[in-house]
Amino acid sequence: MSETTGGELPADETVLLAAFEGWNDAGSAATHALEHLHDAWGADQVDELDPEEYHDFQVNRPQVGPGPDGTRGITWPTTAIAVATTPRGRTVVLVHGIEPSMRWRHYCDEVLGIAASLGVRTVVTIGALLADVPHTRPIPVTSTSEDADLRGLLGLEPNTYEGPTGIVGVLQHEAANRGMNALSLWAAVPHYVAHPPSPKATLAVLRRLEELLGEPVPFGELPDEAAAWQAGVDELAGEDGEIGDYVRQLEEAKDTADLPEASGEAIAQEFERYLRRRDPGTGG
Repeated sequence: MSETTGGELPADETVLLAAFEGWNDAGSAATHALEHLHDAWGADQVDELDPEEYHDFQVNRPQVGPGPDGTRGITWPTTAIAVATTPRGRTVVLVHGIEPSMRWRHYCDEVLGIAASLGVRTVVTIGALLADVPHTRPIPVTSTSEDADLRGLLGLEPNTYEGPTGIVGVLQHEAANRGMNALSLWAAVPHYVAHPPSPKATLAVLRRLEELLGEPVPFGELPDEAAAWQAGVDELAGEDGEIGDYVRQLEEAKDTADLPEASGEAIAQEFERYLRRRDPGTGG
């Protein structure tokens, strides 16, 4: 798995970001990234799908407990659609839900119908998977699309995966069939620390979205949480010789594979990111 960087989407384009709990969300990295953006950009919920249509409640059970006002109630496993305006004025639609149990095509049709009514032109699905990557190195985020023009514009990779897919893959495919721009981001979470949260992976997703959108994202305490997470895993690896040896093998493989990426283009992109975040007018 290689990490991709490239251009950014047009500033006046409404973009939908979607992440789903479950099979597509190792370490909860994808959904936590969406939750972070919801809070950072002050998104307002505008719609919600009826869970009765899409969920097996014996698989994803409703939760009972007190609400914000103290009254006990039931929270159903639904999909929420929220809209945010970024500091630079871009409209972003956030779709956050649990992977549905049934009627996936109808589910995607409903989500994309709402997206079209909100003026969405580009759909970005976000996922996270377990992979043989070391926790001590930058988390790889792969950006793919089936659209050759979009790959050229944004510096994306072709999607070459073959095998079982989740709602992330189906939604991306259906968006492309509707004529929308469709791409997918996948963060690679170290499989030996799969338990959520995975703040370093969440941070990597947000940084990649920052590049794609051309929008500075306020990270808040997330960098500190990522550093603390890595320190905790370092301690674990130091106490267990077998894990420590395995991590060093992963580090060696990763460093060897990444040698060609230390290019002038990569350095220039990092400098552009630095300048963007220093711009006092962007809220970064």
